[in-house]
Amino acid sequence: MTSRTLDGLTGGSVFLKCENFQRTGAFKIRGAYNALSRLSDDRRAAGVVTYSSGNHAQAIALSGSLLGIQTTIVMPENAPEIKRRATEGYGADIVTYDPSERTREDIGRELAA
Repeated sequence: MTSRTLDGLTGGSVFLKCENFQRTGAFKIRGAYNALSRLSDDRRAAGVVTYSSGNHAQAIALSGSLLGIQTTIVMPENAPEIKRRATEGYGADIVTYDPSERTREDIGRELAA
């Protein structure tokens, strides 16, 4: 994307990389999709477990959905509802937890076992 205003202000050609136009609204979809697309067939069949309360969760969920990989996201109970709904909307299973009682790492390890 370009901007004549910015070109005029800088005296050059300015090109904007608008990550907010990504499907999930953030740059993280590119890395998530790349990571999941490189999984072996065995790993894809096993599914993916990760933890996030925001953009990474949505990126993994959408990437998994596009690639046919089941995704489970470990998310704190106090995660923003809009992030939770968006992540579910992209096809992920969500496991919530109380951060004062357990760690996301412990839950992730249990789910991945």
